[in-house]
Amino acid sequence: MKIALAQINPIIADISGNTEKICSFALRAKELGADVAVFPEMCITGYPPMDLLENEKLIDDNLAALEYIGGKCGDIVIVCGYVDRDEEISPALLNSAAVIKDGKIISRHHKSLLPTYDVFDEQRYFSPSRDVKTVNINGKIFGITICEDIWNDRDLLSGYIEGRKYETDPVKKLSDGGAEIILNLSASPYVTGKNSIKRSHISAISRKYALPVVYVNQIGGNDSLIFDGNSFAVNDKGEIASECMGFSEDLVFFDTENCPACRINPENELEDIKNALVLGVRDYMKKCGFNKAVLGLSGGIDSALTAAIAVMAVGAENVAGITMPSVFSSAGSVDDSAALAENLGIKIDVIPIKELCTQFEKDLAPVFNGAARDVTEENIQARVRGNLLMAVSNKTGALLLTTGNKSELAMGYCTLYGDMSGGLAVISDLPKTLVFKLAAYLNSDKEIIPWNTINKPPSAELRENQKDEDSLPPYDILDGILDLYISKRLSLKEITARGFDEETVHSVLRAVDRNEYKRRQAATGLKITGKAFGIGRRIPMAQKFMH
Repeated sequence: MKIALAQINPIIADISGNTEKICSFALRAKELGADVAVFPEMCITGYPPMDLLENEKLIDDNLAALEYIGGKCGDIVIVCGYVDRDEEISPALLNSAAVIKDGKIISRHHKSLLPTYDVFDEQRYFSPSRDVKTVNINGKIFGITICEDIWNDRDLLSGYIEGRKYETDPVKKLSDGGAEIILNLSASPYVTGKNSIKRSHISAISRKYALPVVYVNQIGGNDSLIFDGNSFAVNDKGEIASECMGFSEDLVFFDTENCPACRINPENELEDIKNALVLGVRDYMKKCGFNKAVLGLSGGIDSALTAAIAVMAVGAENVAGITMPSVFSSAGSVDDSAALAENLGIKIDVIPIKELCTQFEKDLAPVFNGAARDVTEENIQARVRGNLLMAVSNKTGALLLTTGNKSELAMGYCTLYGDMSGGLAVISDLPKTLVFKLAAYLNSDKEIIPWNTINKPPSAELRENQKDEDSLPPYDILDGILDLYISKRLSLKEITARGFDEETVHSVLRAVDRNEYKRRQAATGLKITGKAFGIGRRIPMAQKFMH
């Protein structure tokens, strides 16, 4: 039997567009000799639709689309993710997969394990499956699982899974029920290092039960989440026999009767991060209706990396940079911005802000009543820049890209309504140390980001001779502490036990906690790590937790 892995990029709630794409891939798979085409989880609605699931019309339209797919693609068996409804249960919705043969739905399968951690909140919308069953497709017994269903084996939990979360194991039930092949329809967001774990885990399941496994994941950027695809099939020895491209739509085939191991592409962390960010920017802009992007160029590494990613996403002709020197801006920073723009082939405008800042301070002087200069005046510069950038965004319709990194956002080393202004925070989940690594990686073949930008000490340039390390610990120390606190969720005592200075750790943790209010007002950021700021990390602003 020849199975097509149909790795597609749906748009959330674009029922008609997603349906036509499903039909197009299914018919192409049929032309190329496939017997069965397998699509991702909830591909008719796109994932995750979140509270759009509360609209009855969305559910009705998605059910009608399922019937339409059957009518249009009757010559090939389709296994397709959708949202089902059962008014006898509460919640009345089910995360489901339909098997369509000869134009009719011959079997429906519902997700058993509903995740409620990190960015997932499926129990808010769905009820779990009340039964786990196999289906006979052209004489072969299939076990159908949906995403999380394949991640609860008592014996095979890997480092990515923090312990067994559910009482049941759908894969074991399907194997006990006579399944000859396991399908897994997924919408699994990209996280650095996750693909190696997925391959290892699914291969181990295949070896344990001596069954082939077909894993089909969606691709695309949906708000902060990036879905990388990287679908694959393993034979009954656990060897990867077919593999889709990462970060791109693809259609590959797996022959159950002839499935030797294939050569797989090893994970390249920096290449994958680059591709994830490019896809995240491209899809956010396309799906939200933006054709152009604009950003402030400071001469620093963060804005340079953001600009480079934007150009790879939508082309140099659709990206514009604006440099806004103040009295504290070095000539080198202005020159570095110009060099970056030349390397990338983007337009750059210069708007000096010295006079604007002076006027702000003059107008505020009576209210400030002779108070000494402090961070307030520094923030005025950032806010003047933010206002100018937003004005250009409004006038041109270009999306303003925010350029702050995860280290700054964690510590509150950013200005509300200033450098935090914008519609998409491209590198907000990249610690500063990773920003340096990725920038250098982009220069592997030729200089894209000026080496002077990469090599000079980071500075906000909001006061004379300012350096980031005047206000923050060295980034290699800071990022180590932040990873242990934010991603690993360790306590002050546990982090200090790893060899970090206790006073430094305490200061960092306090800064992270007290700047939650800033992050609540930050632009949507692209998620690439296991724990990003945003919907996957929910911390109250008004709280007094003691470390």
